Amino acid sequence: MNQTYGVVGVTAVVLATVLVGALGLRVSRTTSDFHVASRTVAPHLNASAVSGEYLSAASFLGVAGLVLAQGAGMLWFPVGYTAGFLVLLVFVAAPLRRSGAYTLPDFAEARLESRAVRRTAGVLVVGIGWLYLLPQLRGAGLTLRLLTGVPGWLGGLVVAAVVTAAVAAGGMRSVTLVQAFQYWLKLAALLVPAAFLLLAWRADHAPVPAWDERPVFHRATTVRVDRPLTLTVREPVRVTASGMVDGVAAHGGSLNLAEGRHRIGAPATLRFPAGARVPLSDRSPRRTTPSEGARALPSSGETHSLYATYGLVLATFLGTMGLPHVVVRFYTNPDGRAARRTTVIVLGLLGAFYVLVPLYGVLGRLYAPDLLLTGDTDAAVLVLPQRLVGGVTGDLLGALVAGGACAAFLSTACGLTLSVAGVLAQDVLPALGVRQTRFAALPAVAVPAAAGAVAGDLPAADAVGLAFAVSASSFCPLLVLGIWWRGLTAPGALAGLVLGGGSALAAVTLTLAGGARSGWPHTLLAWPAVWSVPLGFAAMVLTSLATRDRVPPGTAATLARLHLPEPGPTLPEEPMRGGRTSAGRRP
Repeated sequence: MNQTYGVVGVTAVVLATVLVGALGLRVSRTTSDFHVASRTVAPHLNASAVSGEYLSAASFLGVAGLVLAQGAGMLWFPVGYTAGFLVLLVFVAAPLRRSGAYTLPDFAEARLESRAVRRTAGVLVVGIGWLYLLPQLRGAGLTLRLLTGVPGWLGGLVVAAVVTAAVAAGGMRSVTLVQAFQYWLKLAALLVPAAFLLLAWRADHAPVPAWDERPVFHRATTVRVDRPLTLTVREPVRVTASGMVDGVAAHGGSLNLAEGRHRIGAPATLRFPAGARVPLSDRSPRRTTPSEGARALPSSGETHSLYATYGLVLATFLGTMGLPHVVVRFYTNPDGRAARRTTVIVLGLLGAFYVLVPLYGVLGRLYAPDLLLTGDTDAAVLVLPQRLVGGVTGDLLGALVAGGACAAFLSTACGLTLSVAGVLAQDVLPALGVRQTRFAALPAVAVPAAAGAVAGDLPAADAVGLAFAVSASSFCPLLVLGIWWRGLTAPGALAGLVLGGGSALAAVTLTLAGGARSGWPHTLLAWPAVWSVPLGFAAMVLTSLATRDRVPPGTAATLARLHLPEPGPTLPEEPMRGGRTSAGRRP
């Protein structure tokens, strides 16, 4: 990719984000403006903003990398990401909007009249938000490293600074406009290059990749190694090498890589001939695809693949409704009907986007198999325009894709930062007003930025999968039972949040730490939703039945507000009984 063109594309997106954020500073005057845009966002605009926020770096870059490395089985990820909004539409969207809350902790306290439930929900919101921010900052680091050669951690810090400025400037009003613009930019950044890529593929006689064996280099390919790696060669191959190979310096000459393991130093370059099989690498595909856990899915041959697939389906289908940056957007609609219309439009927008992403994975398997060797499979979308089209046209298309990638991690990071800042401002810095509320954006993004700088090699969708699993096991039971069952009590909600969300968090944390590497222990810990979601529901129901005398006295009125249609186009701004007013204090 031409670095100059790419830098221009990314810079343009960053400047647009900052300028729109500055515009929001002029129109955000109240806490309601800052947190929920005074509940005046129309369905079409809100749907574009929801889609722009939801389609993160893991979607824009990661799904294509998954398909490149693992095959069609990875399409469960976009299917689950999209179908989660269907579940949200049926069970949650309209009642949650009618609650009048600003955040999930607001809803939890208002429904159950319990400060303990509010605090527990707040901890989970902040934790999920920080976990989800990590892969956005990692995606930023990868993109900027490919464009400029700077270290990955520096790219994450740059994006953190831009996001903080945009969120602190205008809050939800400006972020809504930023995210709506960024959805259409991301769609164009995939759609326009895809047309050129397909034409180039057809001109190359439409080759078909092989999925049941290691891919081959479709063309003579030069691989640049910027980090030391170990290659496992299955078939002897003659390469042209520069750098350290097996401890011996090579100076551009030809050498034979025999069958077995070879240590490649950094920096180094290896040129493979057309038709050579891609060697196995210690960074590919297991540690470099966006989901380390994806090896448990059907395409990767894991023994318990059916169980793993169910774990993925449950986590993505049910986890969407509890993602704080997604849920908060429904508070910005004028009423419950508008919230439902927003969700229906979102389903169409996500479907249009995810139709394009697998195409890049398939073409990457053909024309960028070296990414399996270097471990940068997330970069398939970024490098394909230059690989297939080339020339100035390829550079321009590459700049467009780079801008789309930048929009992907910026839009999601803005939404996550705003949702975490809202919880921090209301529960850690209460009743300090809009100006001080803006300062909550700094710690909201500083913590994951610092963690990302330390743990820069954390696979993107490992953190995303963890966020979905924790959300599905904690907030899904809370929202579904809180909206549809009058018998839910505060002790029951606490038990479900702690046992469901806590067990999912512990399970995936143990997996990331290498607590179990194979067999059923690994599968149960890597995909906890199959057992942690039922555990969360069971804990809430059974504990609530055991504490029937603790049903909040205002439950009937609360449920009536959640389910009865609004009397008019607008509602008073005060939240439900037990919530907080727009100033942040209890009524």
